[in-house]
Amino acid sequence: VGVSSFLVVATSLAMAAPASFRGAPQLQLQELQESLHETMQAILQGQGSALNKQLDSIEASIWQTFQSLPKKAGHINSRSVRYLVHNYFAKEHGWLIKGLEPHGHQDNVSEVHEMTILQDKAPWLVESLLDRKDRGLSLSDTVAMIATLERLIFDEAHVLLQASYSLNSLKIEDEIDEQSLHEVLMSYLVLFEIGERAVLDNRALHRALKAKAARSDGNWPLLVEFEQDAVHNFNFALRHVRNPFRDSHLYSFQDAQAIIEDLTRGYGKWQNTECQQMKRELMDLDPHGMGRAPLGRFYSQPENAEYHFTETQDYLKKVGALEETMGDTYVRIANYMTGPSNCIASSSYYSVCCLNECEVLMNELESKILAPSASPERILPLASNLSSATVDAPRRLPAVMHEKLHAIAERHGGEVALHGRLFAQWMHYAFPNECPFPHIIEDVAVLAPGHWIDRKIAVSKAEREELAVLASQEVVEGPAETLAWSEEEVLATAPSSPGSSGSSGSNSLRFIMQVALLLGLGRTVLGSWRLTDISPGKLGKTDLPF
Repeated sequence: VGVSSFLVVATSLAMAAPASFRGAPQLQLQELQESLHETMQAILQGQGSALNKQLDSIEASIWQTFQSLPKKAGHINSRSVRYLVHNYFAKEHGWLIKGLEPHGHQDNVSEVHEMTILQDKAPWLVESLLDRKDRGLSLSDTVAMIATLERLIFDEAHVLLQASYSLNSLKIEDEIDEQSLHEVLMSYLVLFEIGERAVLDNRALHRALKAKAARSDGNWPLLVEFEQDAVHNFNFALRHVRNPFRDSHLYSFQDAQAIIEDLTRGYGKWQNTECQQMKRELMDLDPHGMGRAPLGRFYSQPENAEYHFTETQDYLKKVGALEETMGDTYVRIANYMTGPSNCIASSSYYSVCCLNECEVLMNELESKILAPSASPERILPLASNLSSATVDAPRRLPAVMHEKLHAIAERHGGEVALHGRLFAQWMHYAFPNECPFPHIIEDVAVLAPGHWIDRKIAVSKAEREELAVLASQEVVEGPAETLAWSEEEVLATAPSSPGSSGSSGSNSLRFIMQVALLLGLGRTVLGSWRLTDISPGKLGKTDLPF
């Protein structure tokens, strides 16, 4: 059976009304699986190498965390799935998926089936997830779902690639040389960074924008290097299948698609270098190395500074980045870095944000513990040997940290719940520049970049200068002898209580997600792009001049 016949059947499956899946007879689903099984195998023979590599990579990334989550019959519940999926995209790509924004340590949080991209592009998969809600997901289910989400996001990137061809007077049917490919890929990155303001059908304007960016002293050279590295990596991967005696090679639209997927996948980690520069500037404002900068100093950056921090106190307070202690006011560095003002241009389904360094530290602990909880005696030596960009290991943790960890364990029957708010608070004090303080957010909507698009987030220059006067008046106290500690506990992953988890249900969900994944390889979806540059006053010198 050919690919085209598979797509006909799969498309009819995808286009079916969502309600047609709920309550469908089991025999009908089994017949559908049997009728498409041979077709899937045929396609996998052609796509299997890349697809299997992707699935293996995802599984390797999430395996340790999966083992550390509460399970029943090898399945994790819906809240654990949410934690795992959010963790994967934040850690690997710096992506904040719409519908999976940080939960603000609230008991009532959104779930995976509420992601906007699934509701818009794969409602039939939403139905399947709802049917599986009581039974939970296995490791292979979760891997397949993450791969499907990545596929849908990459499909959106293809829309901008098509526009990039047109803006360079090229057709997607053309085979183009390497110089033309570079122009197309740079156009793609420019459109991506501009966001919703991007004009997709004005070639003269687009050429002018690229020329202006190239003349600026911003990040254009770095962006060019990032793009050229992606092309070099693509060429290197194909070195054994291309004719080595040809001086030049032509590239198809499919080749360009593969390269922009690498660009999209790696953009978060690439742009995180700027986040690290910003973090270092904030740490220079911290007199005691406690992960917080006095508010006056936050606003008092000189005119020749790399960054000017301009977020309003209202914004800082609402997102949990403001700490008010005994009359003094500070900006929590880790909370500020992971806040929505540091997310950049994105599609309507996700934003690219600064990487959450605490996710990496937690993954290190999870990989050693491989359980939802552990004793203080187990955790303390592991944490003492964890290092970060600002913390050297091994080290001796202060006595108050030992006391707090044992107090957390007492609340949970002798062991510390790794995915609870109290342990997140402990990690904040262990790694104050990497792990955000787990502030309980009143309205979790404020953690989404889109929430601030039409709201005031930046103070004017005059307001900043007025606020900076505080720097010459404030008395910066020495390090506190006691920790500002809250005893409220919230578990991000409530214990699973799945019902019967027969293999047929698990296989059906995994099969449906495989259909989604394979269908994504053969079509492009339309998408809208949104600008989330919600902090216009935080002027890094590497911004594009648009």
